[in-house]
Amino acid sequence: MFIANELRKKNIAEYLLYMWQIEDTIRAFDCSLSRIRREYVQQFDYTDEQKDEEIDWFGNLITMMNQEGCREHGHLQINKVTLQMLIDLHTQLLESPKFPFYNSAYYKVLPFIVELRQKRGEGNEENEIETCFNALYGVMMLRLQKKEITPNTAHAVKEISTFIGMLSDYYKKDKEEGLHFAND
Repeated sequence: MFIANELRKKNIAEYLLYMWQIEDTIRAFDCSLSRIRREYVQQFDYTDEQKDEEIDWFGNLITMMNQEGCREHGHLQINKVTLQMLIDLHTQLLESPKFPFYNSAYYKVLPFIVELRQKRGEGNEENEIETCFNALYGVMMLRLQKKEITPNTAHAVKEISTFIGMLSDYYKKDKEEGLHFAND
């Protein structure tokens, strides 16, 4: 909860990837709050009050996962909404002539997005931004498992990461100051 709150303020992309990891962490502990308390939260250098708050947060997430049918796979609605906000912002940035650097960054990563979608196969209906997040999350998981990442994949992920970082920066700027998309 504490990490999520900080990330949400600073970097929405890192927040979303973190929340996906929290979903998988909950699944790894079989959606058992007592196991999460005992085997996960206890390892953090938190006060007892902070640990209780963290456990309450995990409890709420487990409840939502059960209610939303994503105990075994998929994402919580709160995370889907965050992703959709980023998708909407991406669309607005692309449609506006005021953000040429964003357009340039998008067209730089587009070949990687197309390649990733082709690897996923037919029937893949995910948005381009979701494809980017899935790539970033997949490589993050490979690194955590200490598995090899090919140079081509590392290059693609570096470019995607730069692009998603730019989107995240625009998201933050839009929340703090407001972006003006129309020609003023």
